[in-house]
Amino acid sequence: NPAIGIKAEKPKNQSFEIMSHDEIELLLAQPNLSTPKGLRDRAMLEVLYATGMRVSEVCSLGLKDVNLKHSYIFCHTGGKERVIPIYPIAVDCLKNYIENARPTLLKGQTKNPVLFLNTGGEELSRQGFWKVLKRYATDAGIPANITPHTLRHSFATHLLENGADIHDLREILGHSDISSMHVYTKYLKEKMRTNYIKHHPRA
Repeated sequence: NPAIGIKAEKPKNQSFEIMSHDEIELLLAQPNLSTPKGLRDRAMLEVLYATGMRVSEVCSLGLKDVNLKHSYIFCHTGGKERVIPIYPIAVDCLKNYIENARPTLLKGQTKNPVLFLNTGGEELSRQGFWKVLKRYATDAGIPANITPHTLRHSFATHLLENGADIHDLREILGHSDISSMHVYTKYLKEKMRTNYIKHHPRA
């Protein structure tokens, strides 16, 4: 077969939803922090936006992967490990969840090493995470088709907009090839051109 060994090209017309900063803040404000589930959900959403991790990576996190003292998370994917910093608000939300909500969700279990638990005391599934996110997006009145990957894309785009180094960001996202970042740089160039046309008096 002459096609063996030839890598298929990725689609060139990749597009994705990006949430605004206001939409992110609105989404993060939705969980009810007076309940164990609300504390869990707020911590999960903060971790997702703080790290840009894939939803499968967030759901598979263990307690041992979180270092609150030094504000970072260990992420394990495909036999590789990366260390991702997290901002102070995310640290506080994780601490609050671990100390005040997770013991309740454990349902008397003592050996479950998973960080984020469902209401039955087991590992929260990807589907469960999606449902949580969808509900809060609806409650917040965010019209876009929000998925966990939307927060990952928003995380990456917001960091690049604020001057983050693209190579550092590639490491944080867990991309092995810098070409994987093209979709973000293309988006930012298109956004810059749109703003130029909108604001230049002769455009």
